[in-house]
Amino acid sequence: MKIKNVCYSAGLTGFFFDDQRAIKRGAKHDGFTYIGDPVTPGFSRIRQRGESISIIIELENGRLAWGDAAAVQYSGAGGRDPLMLAENYIPFLEKHISPLLVGMELDSFRRCVGLIEKTEVDGKRLHTGLRYGLSQALLAAKAEADGKLMCEVLCEEYGLPVTAKPVPIFGQSGDDRYTNVDKMIIKRVDVLPHALINNIEKLNGLEEYITWLANRIRTLRTDESYKPSLHIDLYGTVGLLHKDFKDAAAFLAKMQKAAGEFELYFEGPVDMEAKQPQIEGLGAIRAELKRLGSPVKIVADEWCNTLEDIRDFTDARCCDMVQIKTPDLGGIQNTLESVLYCHKHGMEAYQGGTCNETDVSARACVHVAMAGRPVRMLAKPGMGFDEGMEIVSNEMARIIAILKARKAAR
Repeated sequence: MKIKNVCYSAGLTGFFFDDQRAIKRGAKHDGFTYIGDPVTPGFSRIRQRGESISIIIELENGRLAWGDAAAVQYSGAGGRDPLMLAENYIPFLEKHISPLLVGMELDSFRRCVGLIEKTEVDGKRLHTGLRYGLSQALLAAKAEADGKLMCEVLCEEYGLPVTAKPVPIFGQSGDDRYTNVDKMIIKRVDVLPHALINNIEKLNGLEEYITWLANRIRTLRTDESYKPSLHIDLYGTVGLLHKDFKDAAAFLAKMQKAAGEFELYFEGPVDMEAKQPQIEGLGAIRAELKRLGSPVKIVADEWCNTLEDIRDFTDARCCDMVQIKTPDLGGIQNTLESVLYCHKHGMEAYQGGTCNETDVSARACVHVAMAGRPVRMLAKPGMGFDEGMEIVSNEMARIIAILKARKAAR
């Protein structure tokens, strides 16, 4: 089956682009936006609307498939590619990518997406967000051509078992870290709440918040078998408050008492502004936590963006889990290969991403997770929790139902 045609449409994501550097420097909220000037190149304001680009493929038989190019909320920070705006990149796709796609034989997803991954324009690889969307579209097109689910295509091409069991889902609360927690508990989400601890003021109230969080789970759950993991993103704020890594580790270890019986993960306690210092900083904190006998686990996020980065962080054993930020890796095959590398080398894999994605990219990620089986995957897009949870959990339930029905029919 060949690709007959391709077209593109500009769209919106489930959240916004935020200038992380400006926020870390103390930009204040003004309603839902921020006061002040942006710092990161490409931003016209500190918070601006999130944008996506749908890549729509028409097959020879007239059937359609699509994927959504999207980039993370904090684009341009932590070693990531710059802001991806539709008005800039749709003409780019029409000029440079359409000629590559039209007429392409969909004989193998891995071969086709490999061509995109290697493509350079003016000596530069394609923006990670573009590669992300193009890979989704090609996977969807291959699945459509073969009459299979996207996860079945991945399992077949990577030699993986087809497993009709759910992957644990991680809900993120955004700034509404109290009401959204209640929603998460009622819906029995597997991992919660993210919490968005992105400034010192929030960090200073962390112990009190974790105490509330643990007590709220105990109060609202209907039975004691519901015991979600606690996963909190610190956005490097611990490093701002505690310059010494031993002090940072002691601070984190103290939080386990507040968490009680619940497993506790901290994502990005420090941001060392470069990859190697980040590996060393996380490694020092993790080593000190182990020395203290603390069960607290460290999750790598900043400066761990690409497949190569994930391998390097994993090989260094500087953390207990890596976040695989799906848009930052480019093609979704890199997400799958990252998960598989983590499995092979004893690292917990969190298939994450961003609130700033779309329903299409989130559903594609469910298929990647069902093939690769990470420890957890993010409910996305958006920061309202309900919408992302609905999209991800329902897609997962549909996949499981279809796989079970097919097995029963054999």
